[in-house]
Parts: sequence; C-alpha cells; structure tokens
Amino acid sequence: MAANVSRQFARSALRSSTRGAFVAVPRQAFRNQGRRFYSSEPTKSGSSAWLWLSGLAAAGAGGAWYYTQQGGVSAGSTPKVVTNPTRDDYQAVYNEIAALLEERDEYEDGSYGPVLLRLAWHASGTYDKETGTGGSNGATMRFSPEADHGANAGLRAARDFLEPVKKKFPWITYSDLWILGGVAAIQELQGPTIPYRPGRADRDVSFCTPDGRLPDASKTQKHIRDIFYRMGFNDQEIVALIGAHALGRAHTDRSGYDGPWTFSPTVFTNDFFKLLVDEKWQWKKWNGPAQYEDKTSKSLMMLPADLALVQDKNFKKWVQTYAKDNDVFFKDFSDALVKLFELGVPFPEGQERWVMKPRSGSS
Repeated sequence: MAANVSRQFARSALRSSTRGAFVAVPRQAFRNQGRRFYSSEPTKSGSSAWLWLSGLAAAGAGGAWYYTQQGGVSAGSTPKVVTNPTRDDYQAVYNEIAALLEERDEYEDGSYGPVLLRLAWHASGTYDKETGTGGSNGATMRFSPEADHGANAGLRAARDFLEPVKKKFPWITYSDLWILGGVAAIQELQGPTIPYRPGRADRDVSFCTPDGRLPDASKTQKHIRDIFYRMGFNDQEIVALIGAHALGRAHTDRSGYDGPWTFSPTVFTNDFFKLLVDEKWQWKKWNGPAQYEDKTSKSLMMLPADLALVQDKNFKKWVQTYAKDNDVFFKDFSDALVKLFELGVPFPEGQERWVMKPRSGSS
C-alpha cells in the first residue's frame, strides 16, 4: 500500500507541474519511492513516419513448450515439456521483462520501456483489414526489408533487449513476446492495465509487409484516417491511441524532429491532450522539418499530425474529453491498444484475456 501511495503522490506531483520547468530528477530517488522514469526513442524515416508508432502455429494454447522448472533454460539443464502454457508461465515472462526494465537503465533517459511499446505498436500497426496481412501475428520485423523500413529505425534496440528473455523462455514466440513487452512497458510506466492473450505465430520473410503502412508525422486529418481506418479504427480510437505521445521525445538524429511532447515525458498520463487544448502553439523557426513549439516555454513540440487532432471537429471533441478525464483516457486507451495488438491474430473462440500483475504494483 505504501508503494501505491508514493506512486500516486509522484504522479500527482508531476501532473501538477505541467507548466513548470522540465527538470531531470535522479532516477534512483524515484525508484526508492516505487517510481521509474522512461523516455521513448522516436522513429527515423525518410518519409517522416509517425514517432510512436516462421509460419508455425505454435503460440498460445497449442504446441509443445520447453523450459526448466525455474522458467528458463540454463546450461546443463533438462528442458521440461509443457503442452499448454498457463497464465503463470506468461506472468513469469512478464516479470522477467519488468525486472530488466528496472535493472537496465543505460538506455536513453533510463529505460527501454517506451522503445518496447514502439516495437509492439509498429509490429501491430501494419495490419490491413482488407487483405488480412500485417499485424503482430508473425514478428516479421526480424527480417529485411521490414526491419529496414524507415519507420522501424532504432527498433533493433528493443528487439535486442528482449532477446535474453526469449533465450530464457524459448517456448514463447517472438510475436507474443514483443506484444507482452509492450504490455509491460505501459503498465510499468504507471499506465493502465492492458489485458493480454497469447496466440501469435512466428512467420518467415515472405510475410513481411510493404513500407508505408505506418502513419506519417508530417500529414494531417485525411492521412490519419486513411491509415487508421485501414486497420479498422474509428475516430475515438484514433485519438486514444495517439495519446501515447504522452511518452518520450523526438530526436534530430533519428526522425529529424526535436523535443518532448510534455513536461513529464517519462510518465504515462493524459498530459498530451491537456497541452494540446491549453497551450498556444506556433511554428518552430529552425532548419529542421515543420513542427510546432509551445509559445510559453518553447521547450515542447507537437507534430503537424498532432495539431490535426484539434483542427478537426470530430477529433477535437475526443481530445477535450481525454484532457478533462485521465480515467476515461486510460480506459479508452487500454481498449484501443488491446484491439491494435490483436489485429489479425487467429485466437480460438472464447480465449480468455489475462491481466499481468505489474512489478510496480497496481495502477
């Protein structure tokens, strides 16, 4: 209970300082209070792609799985055959990811969390409802050309981060592992719970999707709808998903853009929407691609695609809703993210979703 109280205190303090100076706080001080801070790695793309965003059917309830009594395979150990991995088995994988997020703080501003979310998002966001291609069922970003798409620049860091987890738990597919990594990232970033169910199969290079399926940060309303409608989302779900921009920052050496979206880019909140509504935005005068900066501090950024959310009447009403109520945003974001993560996955009818217990406690 004490941990939950301290986490709520830290979250409230950060939310109340939205208009204050962006101050770097020693990570260990917050860890001692049950908090962890993260920063995203935006994409690098020649087409200004969005900044957030083996064929063996052996995932989920089917197949044969091999692992030791301790949940991993170690030198000299005899693998244990498991025909039906349980919720506890997947919780053990989640725990391993969460522990690594805590232990490995050398990346960016102290965590691999946001880049794990980006990996899960980009693996899922290639889905096309008309052709049934793309999506998280396949983990085809393991191969060229998909791994080399501009929108996926930098995601090797996330894939490499999860490789020791895959080696410890060889029974889980990459497809399920990447999505579970995204679930862990959100929950360990103090975001909402994200129900999860396994069932994704790893596919070969022939299933790689064409470039250009992820959103372009330089475009506005029509492009946004074209991209998300292709996946099967409505306007409300689109706005909820873009709320992930509460996390992280852009980098000139990756995407060409520069700066954080919020004053607390390492905490998952509704601040992205609050700032869109409350702040005044102007074009930034610089040599980089067209982006906005806030007039007050000139330390925050927004993309043309972000401002489109308040320039479009139907998008704007959802921005205002989420700006006013963080709980509503958390619920709608969770629902939309679950839908994104499950697009095109052939789950057995009636398969249960599980809520993985966060290492940092309930949000």
